[in-house]
Amino acid sequence: MKFLDQAKIYVRSGNGGAGCVSFRREKYIEFGGPDGGDGGRGGDVIVECVDGLNTLIDYRYKQHFKAGTGVHGMGKNRTGADGPDVVLKVPVGTQILEEDNETLIADLTELGQRVLLLKGGNGGFGNAHFKSSVNQAPRRANPGLEGEEKWIWLRLKLIADAGLVGLPNAGKSTFLATVSAAKPKIADYPFTTLHPNLGIVKIDSNSFALADIPGLIEGAHQGTGLGDRFLGHVERTRVLLHLVDGSGEEDPGEAYRVVRGELDAYGHGLTDKPEIVALSKCDALTEAAITERAAALEAACGQKPLILSSASGRNVDTALRMIMRAIDKDKEIAANEVPSRKEEGWHP
Repeated sequence: MKFLDQAKIYVRSGNGGAGCVSFRREKYIEFGGPDGGDGGRGGDVIVECVDGLNTLIDYRYKQHFKAGTGVHGMGKNRTGADGPDVVLKVPVGTQILEEDNETLIADLTELGQRVLLLKGGNGGFGNAHFKSSVNQAPRRANPGLEGEEKWIWLRLKLIADAGLVGLPNAGKSTFLATVSAAKPKIADYPFTTLHPNLGIVKIDSNSFALADIPGLIEGAHQGTGLGDRFLGHVERTRVLLHLVDGSGEEDPGEAYRVVRGELDAYGHGLTDKPEIVALSKCDALTEAAITERAAALEAACGQKPLILSSASGRNVDTALRMIMRAIDKDKEIAANEVPSRKEEGWHP
């Protein structure tokens, strides 16, 4: 299935049904009063988080969604049926934004979460509603109210416990394929990965979700190489594994600084996340070269990097255990946080 993380769609709620002008007409009843029923409500537009989806590809081929119109009222005080709702099914982690693609309407982060996006128009009153002692035979009824309409953006941000970052061709996809059942495309050239991938990793009877995004380049935070969209997929992670290619011609310290600079410029708390730095593809290096490149990387990042090779399996389990410890520590910190006064359920 093709991956799509952003889509612009048009939504419209249903119009309300019109009220009915009708009078009771039966044999032997000389003065039948008004009996026009009310119109039904228009259908709503609802967005729902469902299981089994991990892309917005369905919204590439259909961009217009309109809820049903309420049925008009009928005689004998019969109220029209409500119009059918439109339910947009989206994967967990989907954000709904206004047409400007900046104003956030809702952030769907839990399975089964539902958001009423547009409310259908109310049905009009039938003439029975206007009967009074002064006007016992009203010949008026209300039309139904019109529905609402708007263009919105759907933006998917993967929900994962850990994220892989690094320059293109740093070995991120190889690492994901090694530690999970995910099957990302792997080749020996930059930008092999063109869309984010997600895998479930198991280690020591524990498991976590790991996200791999396409390689970052200088200017990614401004959209170069679609980097700003890709960085959104690691916003929700608890820890980052930063892979630096040890076999490349570029200085490992400079490669680290480029990616770190993009994370800092993008913001959204990415630089505040715990970071594990690893020198990857070390199976292609001699021990002397590993020592030299690891020292350069340590000078840039301020921590001793992990010597890693996905091909030979060197320190792969160690990296996974480090990620798992960071995830558990972050969960513990989050559980012990004191809620703010603005949060629902806070008590002094």
